[in-house]
Amino acid sequence: MQRRVAIRGGRVGQHLDQHVGSMLDMWQHLNQHVRDVLKHVVRMSTPARKRLMRDFKRLQQDPPAGISGAPQDNNIMLWNAVIFGPDDTPWDGGTFKLTLQFTEDYPNKPPTVRFVSRMFHPNIYADGSICLDILQNQWSPIYDVAAILTSIQSLLCDPNPNSPANSEAARMFSENKREYNRRVREIVEQSWTAD
Repeated sequence: MQRRVAIRGGRVGQHLDQHVGSMLDMWQHLNQHVRDVLKHVVRMSTPARKRLMRDFKRLQQDPPAGISGAPQDNNIMLWNAVIFGPDDTPWDGGTFKLTLQFTEDYPNKPPTVRFVSRMFHPNIYADGSICLDILQNQWSPIYDVAAILTSIQSLLCDPNPNSPANSEAARMFSENKREYNRRVREIVEQSWTAD
């Protein structure tokens, strides 16, 4: 069932009516996507897939601020995610895309997480891989997708220069914070136009 909201008032009203209608259409599409994912997961239930479905439901029902994630169509083991740069930091305003690849060992083993967006950060490798303890030796099955993405968002503004994945960014962060922040702002601006 498709509902439209009629708002009167000339061009502005028409624009608002179209915008509201567009938002409703988008919401219905998202709901259909969730139903399709649920059907697929039910057909192929394993402990990892059940857990990922629970993680997905949690993200939909109680999304943490500044993060978003969902499985790709018909593949709950591969997720696309977006992290928004934390407010009042050099990362503020950035929109950074990631992928999360899970195995049937999840949640006993962490996913492989990579930034798709270009990054300049002490703990992010050139290929987008992330040097973060909870994705390596400090992993625990209690972490879910929301916790992973929230930890990565926190890492953006609180890097560990003692465990560098990008030595130039680590050196700049420690020795020339002004230049580091300038480079980060360039990355933020690039995130607006990157596909």
